[in-house]
Amino acid sequence: MTILNFGPRHTDAKPKSPAISGMIEGYSIEVMPRTAAKVEDFRAILPEGTRVYIAHIDGTPIEDMLATAARLHAEGFPVMPHFPARSIPDKATLEDWIKRYRDAADVRQALLLGGGIASPRGAFESSIQLIETGLFDRYSFTHLHVAGHPEGNKDIDTQGSANVDAALMFKQDFSTRTDAQMAIATQFAFDAEAVIAWAERIRAMGVTLPVHVGIAGPAKLQTLIQFALSCGVGPSIGVLQKRARDITKLLVPYEPTEVVNGLATHKAQNPDSLIAQLHVFPLGGIKAAANWMNENGGEAVKAAVG
Repeated sequence: MTILNFGPRHTDAKPKSPAISGMIEGYSIEVMPRTAAKVEDFRAILPEGTRVYIAHIDGTPIEDMLATAARLHAEGFPVMPHFPARSIPDKATLEDWIKRYRDAADVRQALLLGGGIASPRGAFESSIQLIETGLFDRYSFTHLHVAGHPEGNKDIDTQGSANVDAALMFKQDFSTRTDAQMAIATQFAFDAEAVIAWAERIRAMGVTLPVHVGIAGPAKLQTLIQFALSCGVGPSIGVLQKRARDITKLLVPYEPTEVVNGLATHKAQNPDSLIAQLHVFPLGGIKAAANWMNENGGEAVKAAVG
């Protein structure tokens, strides 16, 4: 019988800068059931205790979500599945999902969001409505994250940010009435200045929730531009287009060095900033994203067969 012994092993790669290393420590990462299935064992690539979000893309069977959660839990990782409001038919279904996640993987963390479809499948349209069911408090969730949109959300506000801001203030108020720890997880961005400006603006509004900034892992530039266009990240598209005009950068995969360095520098100069940590969207592959993060400040974990 083959026994797998898992233990920490620091990589030999040196962080590119102390600022980046400090910003990367404690990062989280996002997977989907179909992408997670390509990873033989997450203990071989992720630091121990890394929070793993499971994205619930519309049409993904709940059974696939549950199986992925159970697998990650068995490998020792805290799991945070998405609960996309517009894909959940009713309160009974929501409670059923919560119970099944608890049974499958002792899930006590959730990312609450509206979801990526235009028309609701049933009773829910927004994450606020999920919160208002009271189910996440009833089932004693320890962590509730909500979506943040540094570059706007055209599904909610066609112009300006009035609706997004009002929803964020509701969630800020709710954070004072729940025992769960709350945070804002943002869409991925490539422009550090846009994220910083947004974080400062919502702080001035009265928001105190920590911000987990979404970044893209290493990927082909063409792949990132496609994702940026489909997700409506405004200033970031300009950053990518500028990079595309530089032939020396066009020929090599994008790495998030510049945006992470910008965020880390700001955080070092402004320790009270809402920006707390990074959340990785592995648009170019889970292993590539995890390797880059580990090489630049994460603590790699290596699987050893003995």
